[in-house]
Parts: sequence; structure tokens; C-alpha cells
Amino acid sequence: MMPRALFFFTLIVSLLLAACGGGSTSTPEAKKEEPKSEAPAGPPVDAAVAATIEGSVKFTGTKPVMKPVSMDATPACARQHGGKPVLSEEVVVNDNATLRNVFVYVKAGLPAQKWAVSKEMVTVDQVGCVYKPHVVGVMVDQDLQFLNSDPTNHNIHPLPRVNREWNESQPPKGDPKVKSFPKPEVMIPIKCNIHPWMRVYVGVVAHPFFGVTGEDGSFSLKGLPPGEYTLEAWHERYGTKEIKVKVGPKETAKAEFSYQG
Repeated sequence: MMPRALFFFTLIVSLLLAACGGGSTSTPEAKKEEPKSEAPAGPPVDAAVAATIEGSVKFTGTKPVMKPVSMDATPACARQHGGKPVLSEEVVVNDNATLRNVFVYVKAGLPAQKWAVSKEMVTVDQVGCVYKPHVVGVMVDQDLQFLNSDPTNHNIHPLPRVNREWNESQPPKGDPKVKSFPKPEVMIPIKCNIHPWMRVYVGVVAHPFFGVTGEDGSFSLKGLPPGEYTLEAWHERYGTKEIKVKVGPKETAKAEFSYQG
């Protein structure tokens, strides 16, 4: 039979280990998808006073040369371009000296309310081992679908700072992957772990007043309540810029950003 002193010593050590978690082999549960907010949206902007801010993002200085992307390591990707070079979209200067792929949004000045989430599905496709488009915007909790139109596997891997990170494979011509982000974040880079040159950027905001510049470098933010706003422009290489714009009822105000190369 165990001596009395040894019995109490063993009992005390066991209790101490249990209190400190000693000997536990359990692992933390995987972080689950955060539920979409059920809070009711505030009132819509009265169409009788709704305003618009429109403008463009200018580019000055020497136009950078768009660098070719090497797809030699993945022949299935290179073949889809018929021998034509694929150029990096890091900086795209349009023929009218404006910048493409600039995310512009209202950063401050809106009423403190929840805005109704758009029912429109935003789509990012993978075509020729390139994300199309290169920059998109969505509202918090708005559906964003990823397609794979390629004959090869892809791997979708967002790298957020405040939203949940995830990493999922998508087979050739596979089913769409529909995702959403529950928190505002400008911007979220998304890469493909299989093809390191693939990159798309997603701007997530809590309201519908945002846009991405296209082939003419312009943007238009419609349906705004009259007021004074801080607009922010984000560019992949050149960073962010802010301007203040005041717009009255039914007015269309102009806002011009400019980046120098």
C-alpha cells in the first residue's frame, strides 16, 4: 500500500497539473466563419436630394513600362495566351494619362447608420491564370464569387489584416466559391498559392459609395446624401491619397486625384 506522505504528494502534483493545463493534448478549434450582421439598415437616401461625386485619377511623370509575367513554369497557363506576353497590372496608365485599378471610396462624412447590403453578386474570375478584374470593391457582407475558367487548379488565399484568413483550392471549371467579408478593410490582397504571379485586391467598405477606375480613369459615387466628405484613393504601388469634397442636394461635385510616377 502507498505510504501516506507519498499519496498526498502525488495528489497535490496531479491537482497542480490539472490547474495549469499540464498534460493536455487538445488543440484550439478552427476559427469559424463569422455570421452576417442581422442589424436593420437605416433609411435610404431621399432621391429628391441625392447627390453625386465624380472625377478621375490623373497620372503625371514618366509612364512606367508594364513588365511581362513569366508563366513558363506552368505550360497550361502559358498556352492560353497563344504566345502573347502577359503584362503585370501593378501599374496601368491609360491613353488619356489616367490610372486604372484605383479604388476610390468615401472614407468619412457619411451619417452614422448601417447601409443596406447590395444584393448584386460581385465576380472575380481566373482566366489564363490571371485574376479578372485586378481590383474590385464590395460592401461588408456582400457576396463575392470566385470562378475558375481555367483548365488547371487554382488556390484562393486572402491575406486580410482584420477579416478571417482562409485558403481553398478550386479545381478546373469547378463550382463557384461564394464568400463575404464581415468587417471593413481596404485593401485585402488575394493570391493563388499555385501561381505566385496571380493577385487580386478587394476593397471592403460598410456602405455603397465606392468605385474602381477603368480604361478612362474615372469614377462616380452616386446616391450620396448632401454633405462634406473625405474621399480616399488607393493604388497598389502608389499608395493612398485623400481629398475633401462638399456636395449639395442634387448636385454633382467634381473630385480629381493625381499620382506622380
